[in-house]
Amino acid sequence: MATQGLVGIVPWTLIAQICNLFIQLWLIKKFLLTPIRNILKQRQEMTDAKINEAEAAKTEAQAIKAEYEQNMKEAKEKANEILASAQKNANNQAEEILHEASQQAAQMKAKAEKDIAQEKKKAVNELKDEIGDIAMEIAGKVIDREVNEADHEKLIDDFISNIGNES
Repeated sequence: MATQGLVGIVPWTLIAQICNLFIQLWLIKKFLLTPIRNILKQRQEMTDAKINEAEAAKTEAQAIKAEYEQNMKEAKEKANEILASAQKNANNQAEEILHEASQQAAQMKAKAEKDIAQEKKKAVNELKDEIGDIAMEIAGKVIDREVNEADHEKLIDDFISNIGNES
């Protein structure tokens, strides 16, 4: 009989154990599961907030990147415009310098030609004077008389005109 008492079901003990089980489940739920659910909920909210912040930061970063790329594109275009303008100015200046140099060369050539013409005229006049003197001496010796100034001028002019025609 003593063994049967250990194996048998006692109704008051069964009711007490079932009440004890419900009390334990209620205590576990109140003091353990509810705080754990609250902590998990807070972590989920915090994770969602971090994900939202990350997405916002990513969107902002993409906007900044797009703006940066746009600024770089504009800067590149502006640099190309400046470079093209500088090349155009350099070409214009080079053309202007070449034009001025050709004008100066033409002026120098014209001046040199004018100087040459003056020197030629001067040389011809000096030659006329010398030839005239030589011709007078020769004429004086040939004629054995002294030629007067008017005859002298006439002989010089004739001689020079003959020399001019031969040139």
